[in-house]
Amino acid sequence: MKQLGLFLNLVVAAALVLLLWPASGAAQPADAPRADIETLMAELARPDQERWQRIERQILREWARSGSASVDFLFQRGQSALQAGDTSAAIAHFSAAIDHAPDFAEAWNARATAYYMANRIGPSMADIEQTLARNPQHFGALAGMGAILEQLGRPAQAREAYAAAHALHPHRPSVREALSRLERQLAGRDT
Repeated sequence: MKQLGLFLNLVVAAALVLLLWPASGAAQPADAPRADIETLMAELARPDQERWQRIERQILREWARSGSASVDFLFQRGQSALQAGDTSAAIAHFSAAIDHAPDFAEAWNARATAYYMANRIGPSMADIEQTLARNPQHFGALAGMGAILEQLGRPAQAREAYAAAHALHPHRPSVREALSRLERQLAGRDT
């Protein structure tokens, strides 16, 4: 049973890595033109949006820009370490980015993913809360919160987190599947 739990942690962490980071994996230069996040979020939220993957990538690229070349460098180092499976180094790099730019929501979110991959659920959830305090529209953080709450056996709260992520980004199959699974699980229960 313990092995199944560890396997599920790795599967969820891999899904979070794919969901939360831009496909290029590289932070944008600080002087690159900025996209209008509110417009992109409105477009992403449209259920009939066919270009959702492109819009999602644009949003993630914007979120990965701290505005500081040195913080972006630390963030990129953390991403590279995490993708290589070195969670300790990733946590250290993301922590340094947070120290230099405490309002950089994506550094908190990335460190939450690193903590999760290191099976440190408490610190992961704390960093998700910090992410959402800085960026309440962070659909990836909300989905991560849902995954953790579901893993902790809190299906009603997990459903709420997934529903919030789905309202912002109704296109992710994994979030729709989680909502469906939790609705079936909670059917007939008084929540």
